[in-house]
Amino acid sequence: MEKIVLASSNKGKISEVKEILKDFDIVTMAEVGFKDDIEENGLTFADNSMIKAKAIREFLKSKHLPYMVLADDSGLCVDALNGEPGVFSARYGGEHGNSEVNRQLVLHKLAGVKNRNAYFECAITLIRDDGKYIQVFGKTYGTILEGYRGSTDFGYDCIFYSTELGKSFGEATSAEKNKVSHRGRGLQLLLEELRNNNWRD
Repeated sequence: MEKIVLASSNKGKISEVKEILKDFDIVTMAEVGFKDDIEENGLTFADNSMIKAKAIREFLKSKHLPYMVLADDSGLCVDALNGEPGVFSARYGGEHGNSEVNRQLVLHKLAGVKNRNAYFECAITLIRDDGKYIQVFGKTYGTILEGYRGSTDFGYDCIFYSTELGKSFGEATSAEKNKVSHRGRGLQLLLEELRNNNWRD
């Protein structure tokens, strides 16, 4: 079973990836000893995904570990906020990874706003030790609720109402969410690209 190092410490994201990429041995960057902070200074999800993938690939090369690296950068984009939080989704409220602060800021900015259309977007990069890579994208559409529905464990899920599921992501099971989520769709595209051997230089 091929080993893939996942460029994330987010438990929800790790769980999603492991559930979909069942034919691979998914390990976290912490498990291979990568502890550095990666400066995600790209302007797009694609930029940041590639930055993370390359940083961990260089680390693995220095350790002579020929593993692939999977990096995902994703976020919530709200129409009425001109696409915010976007690439700043994880640190929208000023503190990286504080989902409660991030959610509250979105709800505060949308107070009284009728247009609550939004979508999740992700860019996924899989890079080999020789530098060849595959990059895919996923999107899912919905609206921002006026309050929480369901689990508050993962990001913006409890305030994002999926039009396809007819419920918030916070109310959905992992299987339901993975069928329509931005990351789920991106990972399915990644599997197709792998089957077709569509590596890029």
